[in-house]
Amino acid sequence: MTKINSICVFCGASNGVNPQHKENAIAFGKMMAERGITLIYGGGRIGLMGAVADAVMENGGNVVGIIPAHLDDIEVGHAGLSELIVCKSMYERKVEMFRRSDAFVTLAGGLGSLDEAFEALTLRQLGIHDKPLVFFNALGYWDKCLDMIEGIIEEGFARPSNRQLYSVTDSLEGVFEKLSAEPGPKFDPKEKLL
Repeated sequence: MTKINSICVFCGASNGVNPQHKENAIAFGKMMAERGITLIYGGGRIGLMGAVADAVMENGGNVVGIIPAHLDDIEVGHAGLSELIVCKSMYERKVEMFRRSDAFVTLAGGLGSLDEAFEALTLRQLGIHDKPLVFFNALGYWDKCLDMIEGIIEEGFARPSNRQLYSVTDSLEGVFEKLSAEPGPKFDPKEKLL
């Protein structure tokens, strides 16, 4: 089992309409700091991104933000981090976030969070990495997305074994339990689809 020293968190640059999502982001950031786990994230100071980063920093943790220059230029970059890396593009941001992380956790978020989580899933499916990915499904936030994945499997466009690429939990403690569990069998990208 690999020790998790850093977690890349995908989450919204908005707080959403339900205040529980922000409370969860703050609590998760505090829990990461207490465990000595570095936060790797998109570098924003707003929304859930800012909330989780602030919580890690306020509790003595380490935060590495990675933000493309066009977002930093419109002043959404978080200047109060352990380290803020300004890169050229969204693509470079993802490469750097993925490279620096031991695991991925997806909190509530929008299209960007979905893009990042699905890229991490796809790269794992292709055998490019074997890092764990957990969807934190508080309030059933990711239910429709997870149903969509099930539909893709049922229609034969993904393998049933793709379910092993990610874990789902509705508790913050459950996130850490999923990350500390023994990894499943390594995914074989050559496995026949049907």
